[in-house]
Amino acid sequence: MNKKKKLSQIHQKRIKAAKAKGSGKKKSDYVSKADRAKLEEAAESPESIETNTATTTTIAD
Repeated sequence: MNKKKKLSQIHQKRIKAAKAKGSGKKKSDYVSKADRAKLEEAAESPESIETNTATTTTIAD
């Protein structure tokens, strides 16, 4: 590969990287299936929002 072609490729690569960095974010953040289910449940019944907390019980002898 000659020197002129190599320099041109490096220049194009840097321009491409700068454009990609300057452009906005195209994809939204990942939302897990469980989080989507919680959001859907909250949207269906806004007054009955519950938090699922684990309770522990002890058995007395």
